[in-house]
Order: sequence, then structure tokens, then C-alpha cells
Amino acid sequence: MAFAATKIFPNDLRPSVAIGFDLPLNGEAVFISNYQTKDAIKNNLINYFLTNPGERPGNPSFGAGLRKYVFEQISNDNLDFIKEDIQQKILNNFPNVLIQSVETFQNPDFNTIMVSIKYNVRDTGINDQLELSFS
Repeated sequence: MAFAATKIFPNDLRPSVAIGFDLPLNGEAVFISNYQTKDAIKNNLINYFLTNPGERPGNPSFGAGLRKYVFEQISNDNLDFIKEDIQQKILNNFPNVLIQSVETFQNPDFNTIMVSIKYNVRDTGINDQLELSFS
């Protein structure tokens, strides 16, 4: 009988080697290093969702462009489209990240959209949640 082995990233076995940096960039030396794959993946997702296409030099197609929805009328149709858009963009750009759920919340008084994404990383046992707010 076959079974799926859990992948352990080599960098997670070397606790003194940083593999990324935390967001936001506000540490004593600007960068606060992170040492776990779980943290690096979460920060990569945050970076992707907070970047608009065309903002990154050398990679103009990088970014989810979610901030454009803030300036549209907030309706249930828009929120459903945002959910579908997020799921499709993660599927296309982060193939090892599997979406468990995407929830969107609105606060029309402050023109704010909040997105909660629960995900896991294929074959690793990494489960996490990402919460973003666009205003």
C-alpha cells in the first residue's frame, strides 16, 4: 500500500540559516529574518497579494492586484468574484498551496474589504491562515 510521505524542507533542519524575512519591514535593522518554511510561504503570499501587477521591476505580471476592488462598489457579487479570483491566482502562482477556504467580509462604512484565507501546503503538514485588509 502506497502512502504520501511528508516533505521536510532542508532549510527547516538548519535553524540558524534564514530563508526569508518577515513583513512588515520594521525591525531594528529593517529586516527581521525568518527561519521556517511556514513563515516564508505566508510572507510570500502577503507580498503577492499586496503587490499590483506592474509594480515589480523585471516581473510585471507579479501581483494579485486586489487593491483595485477597494475603489469599486462593495456588493455580494464583488465579494464572490474576489473569492474566485484569489483561489485562481493561488492555484496558478502557488501550486503547492492548497486552499481550504476563502472568506470575504465587508465594512462599507469604512470602505474596507477583509479577506481570510485558510490554506495548507501539499505534503508538508503546514496549515495556516492569512488575513488581509484592504481599505
